[in-house]
Amino acid sequence: MNASTIPEKELVAVILYISLFFIIVAIILIVFFYFSRKKIIQKELEKKDLVLQYQKEQLHAIILTQEEERKRIAQDLHDDISSKLNIVSLNSHLLTSPNLTEAETIEITENIIALTTKALENSRKIAHNLLPPVFEKFGLNAGVEELCEEFESSKAVKVYYKNEIDFDENEIDSHLHVFRILQELMNNSLRHGKATEIWIAFKIIDEINTCHYEDNGVGFDSQNIENQKGLGMKNIDSRISFLNGTIKINSEINHGIAVMFTF
Repeated sequence: MNASTIPEKELVAVILYISLFFIIVAIILIVFFYFSRKKIIQKELEKKDLVLQYQKEQLHAIILTQEEERKRIAQDLHDDISSKLNIVSLNSHLLTSPNLTEAETIEITENIIALTTKALENSRKIAHNLLPPVFEKFGLNAGVEELCEEFESSKAVKVYYKNEIDFDENEIDSHLHVFRILQELMNNSLRHGKATEIWIAFKIIDEINTCHYEDNGVGFDSQNIENQKGLGMKNIDSRISFLNGTIKINSEINHGIAVMFTF
């Protein structure tokens, strides 16, 4: 009887040890998966926080850009339009003055016509800067062509423009972002880069719309992150994000700038 009970006890002990082993393994696996899952969730939350922070920075850049644009428009309206209309108003009152000679009347009238004409021209320029009519009517290619002509009219820079893309007229909203990016880049080339030549080319590379932009300006150290944190660059980054595109900027001091972005 004792001989038969001993193996049974040993068998029970083995089963208990095996069961305990599997329970311990199960607990270890549960703890491992729990902390792994917790770590994954934490990383996802951190990633979402980074995305939200990036979106906040983009929104902040857009708001700042809009405010700067509003200030510029307000300044233009005040300096160019309002001041001229005030002088027109004063000249109009002068016409009601008694004892005006014919020569004085003609002179005042000519002043009124000249000032009114100038005010109309300036108001058209302000409206054109907001949204060029040729862009709205004929699309991105025509808008960029006119933009190049405007910069060349200053005689300060020569612009070489080439387009190999047949743009979809239904995508004018996204094309406006492309237009504004080029406008910002060209303004920077002229104002800060002191460039005398600019090259712009639209191409399709691997079925993706791509824009190559270069100038021969003074350039900057593109490896320095601080050089890419200006309001203009933040505005460009925001527009690239809206386009679901990418942008790559290369520049060296005294070697101009080369930009490639997709849209």
